[in-house]
Amino acid sequence: MPPRTPLNWGVLPPSFLLPTQTRTLLPLAAQQAPSTAISQPQIRTIKSTNTPRPDRFAHHPSKPALEGTSTAALARKAHSTPLRTGLLALKRGMTAVYDSETGKRTACTVLQVDRNEVVAHKTREKNGYFAVQVGAGHKQAWNVTRPMLGHFAVARVPPKRWVGEFKVKGEEGLGVGVGEALGAGWFRVGQWVDVKGVGKGKGFAGGMKRHGFGGQPASHGQSLMHRGMGSAGGSQGSGSRVLPGKRMAGNMGNENVTVKNLKVLQVDEANGIVVVNGCVPGPNDQIIRVQDAIGKPWPQGPMTTAEASPAPAAPAAEATA
Repeated sequence: MPPRTPLNWGVLPPSFLLPTQTRTLLPLAAQQAPSTAISQPQIRTIKSTNTPRPDRFAHHPSKPALEGTSTAALARKAHSTPLRTGLLALKRGMTAVYDSETGKRTACTVLQVDRNEVVAHKTREKNGYFAVQVGAGHKQAWNVTRPMLGHFAVARVPPKRWVGEFKVKGEEGLGVGVGEALGAGWFRVGQWVDVKGVGKGKGFAGGMKRHGFGGQPASHGQSLMHRGMGSAGGSQGSGSRVLPGKRMAGNMGNENVTVKNLKVLQVDEANGIVVVNGCVPGPNDQIIRVQDAIGKPWPQGPMTTAEASPAPAAPAAEATA
C-alpha cells in the first residue's frame, strides 16, 4: 500500500467549492480569508531585511558621504598641485660651488633650458584638469608625424623634440599663453624645486647589487653560491610558493626617479642655465622635468612671461653740452 500523502491546504480549491464535511476540516483563517486577497511574497535570504546599520568597517555616519566625482578628486589633490607650470631642461653635468660667506663646498648639477615654449593648455571643462603642455628642443619637420606637425602648427611653434605636461592647481596657472617662450628666469635663486627624470640603466644585476643583499658565506663549505640571494620562499608555512613582490635579480635602473627639495643656487637667464644643489637622476644630456617643490611653501615666482622677463632698462639721458 503506498504511503498516504499529507494534506496540503495550499493546493485545495476554494472552501466554497468543497463539500460541507471537508469544509469543516479547513483552518478557521482559511475559511474567513477573502478570495480576492493577494498574498505577499516571502523574501528568503541569509541577510537581514531590516535597515542595515553602519559597522566599524564602513564610513563613519557622522562624517559627510565620500564623493567620487572628478571635482572632488581635484579638490583632494589641490594642496599638492603646483600653482604654475614647470620647465624641461637638459642635464649638462655636475660641478661644485663655494659659499662666499662660509667657504663650504657644495656639489651641484647644471641644467640648461633649451627653447621651452608653451604648446597647449588643458582646461577643466574640456580635459577634466588644468595643465600646461611645454615643448623643448628642436626637431626636423621631416622627422615628425603629421598629427604632431598639426599640433605644433596650431600653437605656432616649431617642432619640438620633447613635450611634457605640467599639472597646475587652477586657471591662474594658465597665465602663460600658448606659443610664449619660457626661460631660466622662470625660477628664482633660493627657491626649492622637484626634478624628475629617467635614472641610469644598469642592466641585469644580482640581488647583492640590486637590493643590497649580504650574500652567502665565503668559506666553511660554501661553494658556487657566494653571491646568491638564498631562499626564495618557505614550504607549507607560506603556501609552498614564491610570494609576490619577492626581491630577486633582474633589470636594474632605467626607471622614473624623483628627487625632491633641491635648492636653486644660480640662474643665468642669458645662457638658460639653472644650477641646483645635489644630484639629478639620469646621465648627461638627459631631459629633466623641473617644477616648484610640493613639500615647501609655494615660491613668489612669476605667473606670466611678462613677470619672468626683466624690465627693459630706461635709456640714458643725453648729456647737455
